[in-house]
Order: sequence, then structure tokens, then C-alpha cells
Amino acid sequence: MRTVILLPFLIFFCGGNVIKHNEEKDLDWWETEIFYQIYPRSFFDSDGDGIGDLNGVTSKLEYVKEIGAGAIWLSPMFQSPMYDFGYDISDFYSVHDEYGTMEDFDALLEKAKELDIKIVLDLVPNHTSNESVWFQEALKGNEKYYNYFIWEDGIIDENGNSKPPNNWVSHFRGSAWEYREEVGKYYLHQFVIGQPDLNYRNPDVVEEMKNIIRFWLDKGVAGFRVDAVNCLFEVNKELFGGVYPDEPLSGRVDVDPGSHDYLSHIYTKDQNETYYMVYEWRDVFDEFAAKDGLARVMMTEVYATVQNVVKYFGEGERKGAQMPFNFDLISDVDGSSSAADIKRAVDKFLTYKPVDKVANWVVGNHDNSRMATRYGSSLVDGINMIVLLLPGVGVTYMGEEIGMLDGYVSWEDTVDPSGCNTNDPINYMKSSRDPERTPFHWNAEKNAGFSTADKTWLPVAEGYETLNVEVQKAAARSHLKVYQALADLRQEKVFRYGRYDSLALNKDVFVFRRWYNGETYLVVVNMRNTEYVVDLTYFENVSGNVSFVIRSIQSPKNEGDMFEASALPVAGYEGIVLKLQ
Repeated sequence: MRTVILLPFLIFFCGGNVIKHNEEKDLDWWETEIFYQIYPRSFFDSDGDGIGDLNGVTSKLEYVKEIGAGAIWLSPMFQSPMYDFGYDISDFYSVHDEYGTMEDFDALLEKAKELDIKIVLDLVPNHTSNESVWFQEALKGNEKYYNYFIWEDGIIDENGNSKPPNNWVSHFRGSAWEYREEVGKYYLHQFVIGQPDLNYRNPDVVEEMKNIIRFWLDKGVAGFRVDAVNCLFEVNKELFGGVYPDEPLSGRVDVDPGSHDYLSHIYTKDQNETYYMVYEWRDVFDEFAAKDGLARVMMTEVYATVQNVVKYFGEGERKGAQMPFNFDLISDVDGSSSAADIKRAVDKFLTYKPVDKVANWVVGNHDNSRMATRYGSSLVDGINMIVLLLPGVGVTYMGEEIGMLDGYVSWEDTVDPSGCNTNDPINYMKSSRDPERTPFHWNAEKNAGFSTADKTWLPVAEGYETLNVEVQKAAARSHLKVYQALADLRQEKVFRYGRYDSLALNKDVFVFRRWYNGETYLVVVNMRNTEYVVDLTYFENVSGNVSFVIRSIQSPKNEGDMFEASALPVAGYEGIVLKLQ
């Protein structure tokens, strides 16, 4: 009798769960957008000085809208001496004069608002510039600003000479410590010498950075991408007798003692306090969201283990970044990877992220070789299919939509400190980030339409005459048109709300499925120039016929083609989106 009473009760609640699972929840604006990263220095030069600027970005916002992106993330545009091209900020509250004025930035915000494009800025909280008022005041003995930075006495060797406090190494080679006679101490710089680290164990620094965030959010930006966030805190030296300890050797034999990779950075990266600082920033973001209902988004840049990356989402009730960047498609795979490698890289982030959080997909940025160079031009469309049709947020670095390649930058033209600091005219390209920062290709005119100047800040990459936006707009088939079709397709409910699973059907062909409310799509990417006939019925509930929806530019398939799911012909390097009939 007890069983009879309980059964309807259980059915009621199980049925309720099913209905709730299928309900279409309201999604925040950032959950459905494509974020388009713009490196302002290389996007468009509006005044002919060879350097991209804010007015250039404003003039090209219609293009951003045309390709289907709903938000732009701008690499740093704050006042800077440009030792590290904007990542050494001298004034967090003003615009770099080469890029324009605050009035120009306001005009960018206004135009973006007209087009319903959100603006996200690059925040660089770990350090400032040695030309900042803060650092200059510290050198003058101003106690408040002296305590903004990390200072240490040197070690006196047997010859009476002062040496750095320990063996810590900069990301840009050499000691992470620099001596200043004005103070008689060394300051810490985990990046270039001109980027002194800020001291986040000082509450004044914490409050200063929160005020910087408030200043720009109040102006109307929709959030921040936070740079090198896992370097914020160093180990608490009080746990080591008041002395910062040496870091252990990494054990790598392919690098020299001056390289950052020579050491294992257990005392300068991924300290536990860092996550809680991010959670405090999220509270500031949510202050603004509470006022007007618009979520301000935080994107965190961390090259770390996936276990550490996902900590930035939050802990318990504490909220963190909405988008801890997922770099697995940069760090784990490239054009030499197998279908199984791609599946593992995609599934890794989905496996480790909290089940209620949103994934994100990144294949390039200003710090890594361009997607088309790493994967090969033949796979541009297939990789964009992966980025834009997987569950979650798609992030595109400018030029990926047209398949831009790395440019060649000679030793004489190299300006990136990562390359310059090698002092190696032969092997500098292994370290330089200039190749992925060369100017954007708008057309076949002078300097690829980027600038009217006789000399641009970096040389334009070869091949721009045929690889540019204007050519691809006019072509019957192009990477740009495939990208636009993918951007349109991702607005369908199946890609907003649908489930996901994937298979490596053989060593070369990666396939994933998205399905929702009776609709099923399959995305097929062949990593090699080898033809196959594959069986899609290895997926559960996939049978019958599939029809072509979107194809890569080298695909031999035609619009309206229908195929048996059990025997799909796949051409070499082909990428296709199919719909189950």
C-alpha cells in the first residue's frame, strides 16, 4: 500500500525535473555572443601615422557587426611608454596619446552602443609602468606609493657586490629583480624591467585597482579581460623567515638559465590568494549589474593547468570570472594533431568546468602564432566551425575569420621585447610575438588598406593582395562567408541550448553533435588531406539521411546535397555542418 502511495509522488517530481531541464532559460548577453579581439595598434590607422588607433576601430565597427560579433575586446589602450606595447601602463585612467583621446574613446562607446556592440577592455592589474606617477613617487620616498611595489634588499656576495634577492626569472628573460639607487633596493618585475609588480598584500593597491575598474565600468564598458592574473600574488615571505625563497629548477634541458622556463614557478604563480582577489573584483562588477541589470563580464587570462583555470569561475557562493579563458585549442593541439587529440582537447575543458558554468573557445590571440599558421590554411573553416558551434562562447582574434597568417618580421623590424631580449638575430622568431600582430588585411591597396603611411609600426604580411577582407567579400566562396554563415547558425536554439557529444571516427575525422527539441546537427572536420567514407550512426539516435548546411571553401559538396548518415563521403581537409533529416 505504501508503494502505491509513493509512486505517483515520485513520478510528479521526476516529470517536473524533465520539464525544467527542457525549459529555455534566459541567457545573459555574453553567453550568446562572439567576442572579437582587436589589437588596436594593428587594426586600422585613421590618421596616417602607421599606428592603428581608436578612431580606426570606430570606423570599422560596422565590419564587426557584419561578421556576426556582438562584443569587442580591445588590447590595452591606456597611457603607456610602450616598452611592452600597452601592457606597461603609466596611467590607468587615460588613453594612450598614439591611440587618441578620451573623447575618441567616448565616441567609440557611442558608436558601439548604436550598433549594439559591447566593449570589453584589457585590464593589466599585475604591474604598472616604471614611468607611472606611482612608481616615480615611490622613488622619491613617498611611503604610500613605495608600498605599492615589492622591494627587497640585495644579497652581498663574497666580493662585496650586490646581487638580486633570489633566483626569480622574468617572463622576458633574466632576473626578475632590478636595482634602483634612489631607494637602495631591488624591485620585482615578473615581466619587462619597465613593469614593476604591484603589491597586492597592500590594501591600498587592492582598493586602487577596484577604483580603476569602477572608473571604466562607469564610463560604459561591459567588462574586462584580465591579463596575466595568476601572477598577482607571490608567496608570503613571512612563511619563509621573511625572505623570498629561490624557485626550483624546472628540469627542462631545452632552455638556458636566462629563460623563464628554466625554473618551476611555484612561488610566483597560482598562489591561492589570487582566486579570492578575482572574486572580490567580481563583486565590483556585480555592483554595476545590480544597478541596471546588465551583466559586466570578466575574462581571465591564465596559462595554467585546467584544474587551476576553472578555480577562477568561483568557489561555493563566491562568484568569479564568467570566462576563465580556455586555451586548450592553442596549447594542446595544432595542425599535426589527430582527431582523437582534438576530441581530448575539446572534452577536457567541458569535463573540468563546473556543470553550471559556460565554456569558451579560443584558438588565437596577440601572444600566439595565428590559427591559420598553426593549423594550416586548409583547416581555417573547420577550426572556425569548432570554435563557433561548440557549446559556449566563441572568441575570435582579428583575422581568423579570413584566415590571416603570421607575417615575417625581420630582426631589424622586431620590436617585441620577447624577441628583442633574446639578443639572437637567428632564433628570435621563436620568442617574438610580432608575427601575429602584423597589420590587418582590409584590401589589396597600400599597406593592405591598414594605413596610408610610408612605414607601418610592423610590416604588413606578404600575400595581403589576395588574402584580405575585400577579396573575400567579393568571392563566391571564402573563409569570411563561411564565418558569417556560422555566426548566423549559432543563433539557432540548438546551438544556444542544445546538448553535445563527440567522436573521433578514425585517426583524422573529428565529429561533434548538437541536438535540441528534435533537431540534430553534426559538425565534421577532417584534419588531413585524405578522403574517407564515415559512418555517423555511431552516434546514438543518428540514422537515415543528413543534408549539407555549411561547407568549407574546398568542400566538393553542393547546396541541397543529401547523404546517408551511415556512408558520408568526406574530402581531404573538409569541414561540413550537416543537419539530420
